[in-house]
Amino acid sequence: MTAARVAVLGAGTVGEQVVRGLLDREAAARLAAAAGGTGLTLAGVAVRNVAGAIERGLPRDLLTDAPAHLVASPDVDVVVELMGGDEPARTLVAAALGAGKAVVSANKHLVAQHGPELERIARGSRAAFRFEAAVGGGIPILGPLAADLGANRVLRVRGIVNGTTNYILTEMAAGHGTYEGVLLEAQRQGYAEADPSGDVEGRDAVNKLVILARLAFDRWLRPDDIATCPPALRGPGRPGITDVTADELGAAAALGLTLRLLGVADGVGSASVLPTALPVGSALGATFGVRNRIEVRAEPVGDVGFDGPGAGGAATSSAVLGDLVAVARGLGSTWAGRPPAGAGGAPGFRSADAPRSWFALLPGAGAATSLAGVVEARAAVPAGLAIRTRPMTARDAAAALIVAVQGTADATLYPIDD
Repeated sequence: MTAARVAVLGAGTVGEQVVRGLLDREAAARLAAAAGGTGLTLAGVAVRNVAGAIERGLPRDLLTDAPAHLVASPDVDVVVELMGGDEPARTLVAAALGAGKAVVSANKHLVAQHGPELERIARGSRAAFRFEAAVGGGIPILGPLAADLGANRVLRVRGIVNGTTNYILTEMAAGHGTYEGVLLEAQRQGYAEADPSGDVEGRDAVNKLVILARLAFDRWLRPDDIATCPPALRGPGRPGITDVTADELGAAAALGLTLRLLGVADGVGSASVLPTALPVGSALGATFGVRNRIEVRAEPVGDVGFDGPGAGGAATSSAVLGDLVAVARGLGSTWAGRPPAGAGGAPGFRSADAPRSWFALLPGAGAATSLAGVVEARAAVPAGLAIRTRPMTARDAAAALIVAVQGTADATLYPIDD
């Protein structure tokens, strides 16, 4: 192949940067050199608002509001899907792959929710399906998982994969406001959407964890089976970080801990996306703001970390363009030479049968007298008592601690991950 003709579906924050990268002469020459001499030619751009795209300086003759026509065009070799969401993205990507056209996508929802179907189609037609940009923005993680670490047995993958929640928790821990106040500021700065529920309730991180698990363990986990609600003394807590308070972050700091929304999956199928207590000096605990960090534990390599900008047009377009180079090189799909993935549910967070240490803020002064044999460390704080339990199941911890809180007071149990 001397040239690959590329159609871009969607020209938002990421799509516009990809389009401009393909049109810029210097960038295009750099891409062609990286692709071993194969040029990447922009064949068309599908947008909802053609007039608006023209006003932003995109070439009129390449614009269309009919993405299906671009996908079906014989003048298109590669489809770059940057529309986001479910439909029509799923139908368009499935059609392109079914026709044997390579697809590059940054759509984590699409890949996580429809991964098994799209992988079957891609393997059946031998079309390349690449989605490096769906996890970690500009951080190269999926390719290394599939290829560079291919000789290893991955034991665990974990990480901070959502910049919005990491920004909120960082600002709250720094004393810059309550959850509600910091969320409003995140929206003002463009870090959080007008409807932030996908981020703060953990669904965005769940999608990314599903994709990481596919490359780490050769299986597609069911997103709905991944736990997002931490346990509490009187039942499940609220999803994601929606129940985390500034008082809890202050109490964690008194014990040398901080809270981060951590996605964790292991080789036996256990997976969770939960607010997790981490040592403040650890690599994950010291990951601040919108930055992402992903860690892989494998044999024989040991622990490997990937850190960098997890979102934004520049970072994500870098990964998209990198995938286009990989397609032009003939490197195939993101899963590289790994075997077809099996489908398997994640049993969720194994709180009932996995002893571990827990962090909690117990309200009320009476809590200090009822914790013999339960607590490993404690610190009195203005809002109550900060505790770190000994290793025990969430059920046992809740049963032991519920007698220590006054009246109907509740407390969330956050897992501690060292």
